Amino acid sequence: MSQPQLPEPQQPSAAASAPTLGSHLAFTALSAIALLLMFAALRLALLVYNRALIGDTGVATFTEAFLTGLRFDLRLVVYFCAPLILAMVAVRAMAARSAQRVWLTAAASIALFLGLIELDFYREFHQRLNSLVFQYLREDPATVLSMLWHGFPVLRYLAAWLLASWGLFRLFAVIDRLTLPRRDDSRGARRFGPGPRWLALVLCLAVSVVAARGTLRQGPPLRWGDAYTTDSMFANQLGLNGTLTLIAAAKSRFFESGDKMWKTSMPQYEATRIVRSMLLTPGDRLVDAESANIRRDVTPPVAGTLPIRNVVVILLESFAGHYVGALGSKDGITPQFDRLAREGVLFTRFFSNGTHTHQGMFATMACFPNLPGFEYLMQMPEGGHRFSGLPQLLRAREFDDLYVYNGDFAWDNQSGFFSNQGMTRFIGRNDFVNPVVSDPTWGVSDQDMFDRAAEELQKNSDGKPFYALLQTLSNHTPYALPQTLPVEPVTGHGSLDDHLTAMRYSDWALGQFFEKARKSKYFRDTLFVIVGDHGFGADEQITEMDLHRFNVPLLLIGPGIQQAFGMRRDTVGTQTDIVPTIMGRLGGEVRHQCWGRDLLNLPAGDEGIGVIKPSGSDQTVAILKGSRILVEPKGLAPRLYDYRLGDAAASTRVINAADEAQLRGMLHAFVQTATQSLVGNTAGVAAQSR
Repeated sequence: MSQPQLPEPQQPSAAASAPTLGSHLAFTALSAIALLLMFAALRLALLVYNRALIGDTGVATFTEAFLTGLRFDLRLVVYFCAPLILAMVAVRAMAARSAQRVWLTAAASIALFLGLIELDFYREFHQRLNSLVFQYLREDPATVLSMLWHGFPVLRYLAAWLLASWGLFRLFAVIDRLTLPRRDDSRGARRFGPGPRWLALVLCLAVSVVAARGTLRQGPPLRWGDAYTTDSMFANQLGLNGTLTLIAAAKSRFFESGDKMWKTSMPQYEATRIVRSMLLTPGDRLVDAESANIRRDVTPPVAGTLPIRNVVVILLESFAGHYVGALGSKDGITPQFDRLAREGVLFTRFFSNGTHTHQGMFATMACFPNLPGFEYLMQMPEGGHRFSGLPQLLRAREFDDLYVYNGDFAWDNQSGFFSNQGMTRFIGRNDFVNPVVSDPTWGVSDQDMFDRAAEELQKNSDGKPFYALLQTLSNHTPYALPQTLPVEPVTGHGSLDDHLTAMRYSDWALGQFFEKARKSKYFRDTLFVIVGDHGFGADEQITEMDLHRFNVPLLLIGPGIQQAFGMRRDTVGTQTDIVPTIMGRLGGEVRHQCWGRDLLNLPAGDEGIGVIKPSGSDQTVAILKGSRILVEPKGLAPRLYDYRLGDAAASTRVINAADEAQLRGMLHAFVQTATQSLVGNTAGVAAQSR
């Protein structure tokens, strides 16, 4: 009798173990949600751990911070989930769930570790993770480790990190099981062709790009400045993601700026001594000398002050000194500025610190120079530091503030940078109704900007003292000009015709503004500071530095200013000198750490001094002193020139000059010490909490 045949044990079918598109998408989506919840928990922990900083800030403000933080977290989640999204190119890659779980656990664990570190880092510095982390890593390891061991609950943090990392591993394992294809669902387990996978991949990549950008606006993606949406600095900082800020700092330090930062060329004590001799005048009193390089108390002489209560800074786009009639041009480009120059003090040897608008912004308003490796300071983690600029100094005196601009404040991170510095009121392209010109690239025209500025300043006539920054934009390609120009187009300059026409139009708009301002109450007790953000090239190039790109006018107009200081000054200056010069006219003791001096209160015979640098990857730096300029390209020997500006601009090489070594030492000391102050976050008005 034959034995009955026993059924063979069923083996899992290939179809049952094969991944499906649906299961893979479910695993990816649930993993992304888990990561978002983890980041939200870290943000909540940071809030609770530093709850002493909440003050009277309401729940709604922190709710806004958490919503902003979600946008930053999404960017990091996209990075973490990128391998899972790209795995859709092949079924075998989707099936590698074990490898995907390991990757997710490792990435999340690192972010978790950084989040735990940040609890005390923020309490100590009131900043999210930044370049200070790398600065500490460069210090004496034994000292740093000792500080960490004795100053923080290291073992407790390590235990919490390991436990939470194990929990994350288990969480991703649970998500894995929940999203496996059901064995009894033959259709769900069925292998499929590449068409649906590639379609899903394209859709997921599109969604990921939008999520990683963090914004639907045209132009720049989400930046740290977009977190500055409230009046609470703690809430704004809370909206950031510490892992992202550290990545940005590492990228800037090691990949973008690490090889560009100025390398130490002399002992720091010697560099500091030289810089102090350059920037401190006899009336300055050095304070915090051990922790800050040039922080000083200044009491301007009463005889040099003016009867003013308001300050209006006008930053003119691409207003090159070479084409200004008051500085020697015969082209008739700037008749309105030339007329205004007869009312104030005009500086004939004035220079921008860089060659892009954002460098002119932070040099003029934050009085900090353009440095190698930090040309894009406003967009870098170090741009989150507090400087000794006009916003800090005048906010301490309870001045109101106003920033009027043709364009979008997201550009160059203006809103984030200047909000952090202390400005509160911004009027940009989206705040204009029925403008004369609405350019899709930049915004409204200069006459629109100046008309709105005149209106807003008039409203403040009877209020508290105020300071304002008015920034033009029409003189930037593509030029935002009205179809019917109120000025004659410029001809005879070839490719520069359009540029110079825009400059002439901007000059006209400036004149229109002053016509309105003269009729206002505030005009008689206001100091107007008119300066170019940078110049632009001309047919002739003055030294390797191309001084036409840096030479800009500086004009000060205010009550009694000509009687006190005359009409023209040949003193060399740069945009970092503007804030000290303004404070000198306002009078009263002030503490600042500006990388410039009061140009109207220099010792007798002082010709002035300035350090300049082009933007971008060009690491050439130069120092100007009187009629001399020393230019030093990176890795090359410096060259010394005598230069001349104006209609007959030129330069002459000087060989073996007695002052060359001194100028080179001053240049090196200035850049080295300013870089040290920036990286160490010691460039502010007051000492940073430690």
